[in-house]
Order: sequence, then C-alpha cells, then structure tokens
Amino acid sequence: MDDWIALLDLSRRTAVVDVGANPIDGDPPYAELLAAGRCTVVGFEPQPEALAILSSTAGPHERYLPHALGDGEVHELKVTWMNGMTSLLEPDPLRLSVLNEFARYGEVVRRVPVPTVRLDDVEDLGPTDLLKIDVQGSELSVFRNGRRTLAGAVSVHTEVSFLPLYRDQPLFADVDAELRGQGFLLHAFAAVKRWPIAPAVLDGDIFAAHRQVIEADVAYVRDLARLDLLSDEQLGHLAVVAHYVHRSPDLVVRCLMELLARGAVDADVVPAYGVTLGRKLTTDGTRSDR
Repeated sequence: MDDWIALLDLSRRTAVVDVGANPIDGDPPYAELLAAGRCTVVGFEPQPEALAILSSTAGPHERYLPHALGDGEVHELKVTWMNGMTSLLEPDPLRLSVLNEFARYGEVVRRVPVPTVRLDDVEDLGPTDLLKIDVQGSELSVFRNGRRTLAGAVSVHTEVSFLPLYRDQPLFADVDAELRGQGFLLHAFAAVKRWPIAPAVLDGDIFAAHRQVIEADVAYVRDLARLDLLSDEQLGHLAVVAHYVHRSPDLVVRCLMELLARGAVDADVVPAYGVTLGRKLTTDGTRSDR
C-alpha cells in the first residue's frame, strides 16, 4: 500500500537520470521504483550492444540515449576484455596486477574515439531528482559538468573507487569533495565490492578470502540538517527515493515531518507510511519500550 505517496500530492513521477545504464550488473537500484510506475528514466549508454538491449526492453516511462557523458570533448574509449571495465580512462596494468584476474579483465581489445556530451548540455533532459551513475572512473567529470542539472536533484547514487584501477583515476575522496561542494552528504553504502589480492589462491578458488575493498555503490542525499532549503516537491521526491531506492524509512519520516511542519501535507501521512512499512512507527525520537 502506498497511500502515503498519494498524500504527498506530487505533480509528477520521480525523475531518474541513469548515466551508464549498461544492464551488465543486473537490475538498477531504482528497479522497484520503476516497476511500481512511480518514476521516469532517461538513461545514457554509449555502447551499442547495451543500448540495443535497453531500448528493446524499455517500458513506457523509459528512454535511452547513445551519449557518453563527460566534459564535452572527444576522448578515446578503451574497450576491454571484460565489458564492465570499458572506460574513457586508461587501465593501469601495474595496479590491475595486484588483484587476481584483473590484468585479463582490463586488457584493452580496441580503442574508439568517442565525443562526450556535458550533462548540463543535454537537450530535453527534463527534471532530475535521482542521478544514478556508473561510468568506470569518469563520474567526477560528469558531476563537474552537470552542476546546473544536479542543483535540482535530491539524491545521487554513484559508484566510487578506493583502489585506482585506471591511470589518473579520481577516487572516493575526490568524488566526495565535489558532491559535498554541491550540497550533498553521504547517506549510505548500498554495496561494497571486495577482491582477493594476487597471487594467493585458497583451496583452488581464486576469489576466496577477498578482503581488499576496491569499489562501492554509495548514496548521497541533500543535507538532512538543511531540508528547509528544499521545496515541498523536492522533499516529496526525496521521501519516495529514500523508500524505494535507499531503503531508509528513517529518512522518509524526516522528510514527512518537515512537510508536516510546513503544513504541506495531511497529518495522516506518517500513520499511512507506518501501514506501508507494517511496523510500529513513532516520531518522538525515543525507544518504544521505555
């Protein structure tokens, strides 16, 4: 039951922009939101094979564009042995050799010149509430060239790297500084990717005993202490994203309480959300067993 969303009285579906929409890693983090018919998706995917798959399976609220996003200049796309490592950045053989199998995964099999488009220059993009991005090391360039677009967004779901696999690859600290500068703060680690260090192999399994953190999918949201800077519509979309994408009921309630304080929603919205959760929900900030 999503009666609480109806009470938000949003003027449109939540708008998702997906940069690097290649479905190689399975369902995107907003899959449930899309399945519920509560969002629109504008996706970007420059690899023809992946774009063809996305376009052939697209629903009525999805559209996919062939652009590679970046700084607006022409760059060389390094197509690698493993599709998921294809990048505008140059794989670093020395770094890749530290991890089992990665030297093979990152082997460049062909090089293709690719014009890039700035996110802020995309025509007919429409609103952006959630930016999901996974572009193998080029995320920082997209953020820097999409500041106007991101000014209206309430959340960013991005891949970040802790161990450089490409030459001159921006790492987590670089991405975090840029997003904080744009008014976002880290909310949650959605997934952490670890990998075994070469050349150890335990019991014949090259993927066993992996402890080295290399990447993570992380969620950023607007500063929760300054929700007063968001419009009623933005708060509503943040609540929707928090519920369906970030699985953060406490964040949802924070948004709902801000809307209640403004008189923007009916008082029934919080009890209605509790019904959706199927949990006892209170808003006094204390333990219920005291």
